[in-house]
Amino acid sequence: MLNISIPNNKGSYKQPNIFGYYGNFGGAYIPEMLHRNVEELRNNYLKIMYDEAFQKEFQYLLHDYAGRPTPLFYAERLSNQFNTKIYLKREDLNHTGAHKINNAIGQVLLAQRLGKKRIIAETGAGQHGVATATVCALKGIECIVYMGVKDMERQQPNVARMKMLGAAVIPATSGSQTLKDATNEAIRDWINNPNDTHYVIGSVVGPHPYPDMVTRFQSIISEEIKIQLKEKIGTELPNYVMACVGGGSNAAGAFYHFLDDLSVQLIAVEAAGCGINSGMSAATTQLGKPGVLHGSKSLVMQTIDGQVTEPHSISAGLDYPGIGPLHAHLYESGRAKFLSATDDEALKASFNLAKMEGIIPALETAHALAALHQMKFTKDDVVVVCLSGRGDKDMATYMKTMDEL
Repeated sequence: MLNISIPNNKGSYKQPNIFGYYGNFGGAYIPEMLHRNVEELRNNYLKIMYDEAFQKEFQYLLHDYAGRPTPLFYAERLSNQFNTKIYLKREDLNHTGAHKINNAIGQVLLAQRLGKKRIIAETGAGQHGVATATVCALKGIECIVYMGVKDMERQQPNVARMKMLGAAVIPATSGSQTLKDATNEAIRDWINNPNDTHYVIGSVVGPHPYPDMVTRFQSIISEEIKIQLKEKIGTELPNYVMACVGGGSNAAGAFYHFLDDLSVQLIAVEAAGCGINSGMSAATTQLGKPGVLHGSKSLVMQTIDGQVTEPHSISAGLDYPGIGPLHAHLYESGRAKFLSATDDEALKASFNLAKMEGIIPALETAHALAALHQMKFTKDDVVVVCLSGRGDKDMATYMKTMDEL
């Protein structure tokens, strides 16, 4: 295993140091077979991303294809319920129904410029897989998506969407048969096909430069929030920004342009599953310790001897035993406050938003909404919640509990 190391980034929260570390977390812990691919990305991603022609195509597709900018909606009835001012950043209104399309467009365009002919991806809730398959269909590129068998069963509509878009969906049958195992299979594929394949990682995880690259592609979320708040209330800065966190891409995007402004409180909400100490949870900051998972050093749920433990969440997108290194640094440094919400709390929050505002959220997003109950706001606070995805993919789960809530 190779490691691009050296911790401690003392500057901006926004960027890792030259070795890919945010504070004590990050780096690139990779097999020898992937060294050339990762180095190719590291040496070229910023140059490509900020090339004028790339930005022109990227911004065009975000606007005319994905439907950006997404609205910043003042949720009046929800605000009255919590006696504060709550704005919802409507990432659920993007093409494909979540924030994942931002990163998928960026990485597929980047892969084209690197001469790659084949795209692979992992997916949990299916939103990243659908987004990647969508952009590959647009660009006429072969797409293979790895997905855990358990997630395929609970996210069947998204499996059907990926297949309709022309992607091959390959089940991951090992371990817990969820996101962690899909990621393992995607990495194996990449090792076996290093020359013509680009791995589109869907979250702010993996070896450097992936956490930074995905964060930059998703930073359009907070860029728009600042502009929209300025238009609506005369200031770019809210009091709070809240987002759910598994690997953490929607949170990284929603936090990015506020990271170095310490007046903005950042609230990340993990999945407590059946309870933090139930043995069926995915609250990594509460249960994890430093370790290496999928190519970077971060906080990882693991046994005493370092074996990764199985996470649990009702939401497939948060069912992951780690967290992105940026978020691990935000937790360790105290820059962001990390809360958690149980399966039941997330379900109740979903039904509450549906009945209060006529918006059915994804189960992942519902965890951020559930944490509103744990906060103490003033009536003048401005609270922005990243509504990261829509709930049609979760209707089968919602229907099972509809009569109980």
